[in-house]
Amino acid sequence: MRNKIKYQLSELFVEWANENVKEFFELPKSGSNRQYFRIISKNKQAIGVFNPNKDENNAFISFAKTFLKNGLKVPEIYSFNKSNDIYLIEDLGDISLFSLLQKKPSPDRYDENILNFYKKSIRELIKFQITSATDIDYSLCYPRANLDKQSFLWDLNYFKYYFLKPSNIQFDEQKLENDFNLLTEFLEKADSNYFVFRDFQSRNILIKNDEPYFIDFQGGRKGALQYDLVSLLYQVRAKIPEKIKQKLLEYYLRELKKHLPANVANFIKFYEGFKLIRLLQVLGAYGFRGKIERKSHFLKSIPHAIESLDFLLKNTKLEINLPELFKSLKMLVEKEKNIPTKQKQGLTVSINSFSYKKGIPLDDSGNGGGFVFDCRALPNPGRYEEYKHLSGKDKKVIEFLEKETEVDDFFKNCFLLINQSVEKYLQRGFKSLAVNFGCTGGQHRSVFGAEALSKHLSEKFKTLNIIVKHKEKENWNDGGQKLET
Repeated sequence: MRNKIKYQLSELFVEWANENVKEFFELPKSGSNRQYFRIISKNKQAIGVFNPNKDENNAFISFAKTFLKNGLKVPEIYSFNKSNDIYLIEDLGDISLFSLLQKKPSPDRYDENILNFYKKSIRELIKFQITSATDIDYSLCYPRANLDKQSFLWDLNYFKYYFLKPSNIQFDEQKLENDFNLLTEFLEKADSNYFVFRDFQSRNILIKNDEPYFIDFQGGRKGALQYDLVSLLYQVRAKIPEKIKQKLLEYYLRELKKHLPANVANFIKFYEGFKLIRLLQVLGAYGFRGKIERKSHFLKSIPHAIESLDFLLKNTKLEINLPELFKSLKMLVEKEKNIPTKQKQGLTVSINSFSYKKGIPLDDSGNGGGFVFDCRALPNPGRYEEYKHLSGKDKKVIEFLEKETEVDDFFKNCFLLINQSVEKYLQRGFKSLAVNFGCTGGQHRSVFGAEALSKHLSEKFKTLNIIVKHKEKENWNDGGQKLET
């Protein structure tokens, strides 16, 4: 498939440039299924895009042409092959506003240069929202023409099913739905006759010739002004200080008044609500992309999002009461805060036992996982009545497994492989290694292996930080007493 895409994009480029391709390479993927390629000939250069979603393609091409007609800074469209789901756009380079933020150390991360880019972006944002709003063909918006109650409910349920429930937060389903409906009805009261970029944040702002350019607007639709400003100022990884957020909000409101009358109190009232729903939408995306698809970039962003949620819960005042939602969010913050996110100096080895019925544990470090050893071929104490209520930490189970030669051989081989990696990781200054032992129930063989490895590593490598977790521990305890389930 990839070779086919490369061939089709190369043909499209040659047809547009009237020159042969000299260089063709794929750009890093983001959170979508779109694929981007930089294509270079002797005198020309373009970004080739493949997107199997035809509705998104049609929206992007149409919106871009409208924005260009209105003098907005978006990539020029060079060529579009609708039948093959590919198109060529202007190459704006690789420098984003977010990448500039990453290069700047604290505390001067937000110096005058960065703030000027934010102010320029805010001025352009208002043009997107107002100047081009009447020219947009909203019938092409995907998946919906308006950022309305239905859109909000999609985002809230995205958060519920991909972040809240996987985090094992207990809540009253009906009461939470009642709060969702109340929040969406409140947000629908905001003036919603403007173009909403939908993901207006520093990663989608590219800097070329000292000016901001804007990409990734194919999800745009008609909605409220507040949403995009919140997306920009409350981007989790940007970590904009509260004082600067306030200054930029005030700057936005001053610029807005140049285009239309602005009721500041009314704007702020809804602004507070959009802060909440945007953050929940982001958490839903992090849950899906990180916890489900296991993409490390999103996993690493979760602690920052939880920090933002904690601040929001303590400092945001809504004129509506959402008791079940806020109760659930507070529980979520407390739970996530207790998950270690900052490792000690040196190498941390995370050792897990797990049940294959539940799946291989996710590597919370964001490094993509490590070793996974399948213990199911070993003799299983769980088949015998006398061991069923015990775990791999109990003396009787340990004695059962230690007397089996094949168990000893299996774990010796495992430990040799792990030793080799630990030695290299220490030499190269790596920070984390995950080791997982799985068996049928996650109670006997895998637990035995995890505990044995912990003892082995602590004796062989004195400087390691070792974390042992037994994923199925709710079904047993160390004293051999069966728990109620």
